[in-house]
Amino acid sequence: MTLPNNVPRAIIFLLGAIGFATSQDAIAKAMAAGYPAYETVGMRGLAATPILFLWAWFEGESLLNIPKAWRLIGLRSFILFTAYMAFVLSIATLPLANAVAIYFTMPFFVAALSGWLLGERVPAYRWVAIIVGFIGVVVSVRPGTETFQPASLLALYSALGYALGQIMSRRLSLGTGALMIANFQSLFYLFGCLLLGGVITGFDLHAGSFKTFSSLTTPLAWPTFHDLGLMILMGFFSALSSVYFIKAYQAAPTNFVAPFEYSAMIWAIAYGVIFFSDYPDLWTLAGAGIVVSAGLFMLWWDSRPRVQTIG
Repeated sequence: MTLPNNVPRAIIFLLGAIGFATSQDAIAKAMAAGYPAYETVGMRGLAATPILFLWAWFEGESLLNIPKAWRLIGLRSFILFTAYMAFVLSIATLPLANAVAIYFTMPFFVAALSGWLLGERVPAYRWVAIIVGFIGVVVSVRPGTETFQPASLLALYSALGYALGQIMSRRLSLGTGALMIANFQSLFYLFGCLLLGGVITGFDLHAGSFKTFSSLTTPLAWPTFHDLGLMILMGFFSALSSVYFIKAYQAAPTNFVAPFEYSAMIWAIAYGVIFFSDYPDLWTLAGAGIVVSAGLFMLWWDSRPRVQTIG
């Protein structure tokens, strides 16, 4: 099985995906105070689906056909749906930086599983870049004892789920377009939330003493015009990030692409300054510098000419 390997294309799509995804997560956290998680994520799917259909129309593709790999695409969509719901619940109760720090174990899962599931060899220098990048995240956010809550396990599961989803994107790249895969994912988010919301409201479920799940059982509320606009914007960001993530992991080995997800920390710092007047301290800047250095190191090592021997 020959998989594509286009490093520049992978990096461009990944960095774009991270920017849109981080913007989406910031909106999800803002919505957590007034709306149940399934309503926010469901609105994301509702808004993203027509955008993906319009995008496919411009590309001359049809999203109405059932792809041959629909079972694997459906399994990927289910895993990512549960992973994102877990992440939304975690950021509702944990500081965003703490949840993101735990989520950034994802490249470890990718590196560990890509060899087993895809037969990819993970060079030692990529392990070094992954580990150094994670150290940079820890230096930056300095997660304290408040991180170790039940919500931390949800963030950890989110990392595992996203690792599996991105590895499956690489596998699906041989026969299925990115828009088709993203549309399956969007529809799964929409109908998964409708089902989840129906169960919660139908059985009048409550989180009780489980604070971690309180944002899941918050009463339904009709969004204000402002919040509705943000939810639609969230769907727009979702459509772009979903397709770009798939294209990134289709273009290059997963264990190469995954460490660049650490760039989300830079977006988090920027959002903190712009929207919350949360200026980074020296530790945060130092951690960001470590992350950037790890990515540049991996790029430099990958670009080195390989010595060929004549046998």
